[in-house]
Amino acid sequence: MTTHTSGPRPGQILTRAEIHPILGGAGYAGICPAVEKRNVLIFSDSKVGERFGYRDGWLAEDDDIGPIFTYTGAGKRGDQALEGGNKAILEHVDKGRTLHLFIAVGKVPGSDTRTHAYIGEFKVDARNPFEIREAKDELGADRNVIVFRLRPTGPHIRREEDTLPRATQARSRFNRSAAKLTRAYRRQKRQQRQLSDTEQVAAARDDLADTFEESSLVAGETIGQLEVSMRDATAQLMVELYNPTSNTVYEPTGSAASESIAEAMTQLLLARHHLRSIAHSQPLHLMVLSPELPREDLRNLLAEHGIGVVYRNESGDFSEFAASTSTSGSAPRAFRCLDCPVPA
Repeated sequence: MTTHTSGPRPGQILTRAEIHPILGGAGYAGICPAVEKRNVLIFSDSKVGERFGYRDGWLAEDDDIGPIFTYTGAGKRGDQALEGGNKAILEHVDKGRTLHLFIAVGKVPGSDTRTHAYIGEFKVDARNPFEIREAKDELGADRNVIVFRLRPTGPHIRREEDTLPRATQARSRFNRSAAKLTRAYRRQKRQQRQLSDTEQVAAARDDLADTFEESSLVAGETIGQLEVSMRDATAQLMVELYNPTSNTVYEPTGSAASESIAEAMTQLLLARHHLRSIAHSQPLHLMVLSPELPREDLRNLLAEHGIGVVYRNESGDFSEFAASTSTSGSAPRAFRCLDCPVPA
């Protein structure tokens, strides 16, 4: 094997002894910040991930921006945290560091020295940098793991064997704390800069979701994240507000404007498409969570699709506007999650 002073080429096979003199860093950790070289090196090994119920890899489907590689953060026991190497990945753009991805491919013949394929330079997805999912730790206990969403920034290789397998059927997993942790991170990031109009709407959405979750907790109800594996897809659908007792999905909005309501409706219909095949003791209910009561034509639009509305009333509490196919609308009533779900 030979190294190149200009940096490795995508597809090149290297050992760590060849990688670190070029890009910096040291040791054998999965995440290696290289402060002096202004890089962050990340090493993926499918054999390690499989022991704990997860796998790094390319999503089979591109989104509207392009391809995505998912990479699970560091931490073998307990919940993973946004510190150490995980923080280095998340903040690499802010720190002016380049993210380099390697995937383990084998060993040097006749030795135990691991070899790694250089995939290319990446950056954390600015729109959705990570997801928090549930997986096992090295002791077999359930815990939260951080799954980073990485986008290539230039030449890269995309091997078939590094692509995640598509789900053969819809599956779901409930996580009580994941969504709240994700919203807390987004709020922290927003405090560091002046917000655009779009970011202000997103901030209002997160604030509403937190308030609703806290209100539900006071009422003795359980609200959390539902992670949905979508059939024939590799991407995960993350439902941030879900009541497992009543089988109710809530999609929060930052405003009651038509654009926000339409976006929420799309997410709810996508959730119904994938969740309706999953058995539950209760029928699936869909609710838009709005900071105020949407206007009548939007309520009727939602009702046509069997979607109700939960909104903040003048007293600051939550009321429900039931889904109804009547064009004259329905009368609002006081909201209690266990009493109000409306059949879809």
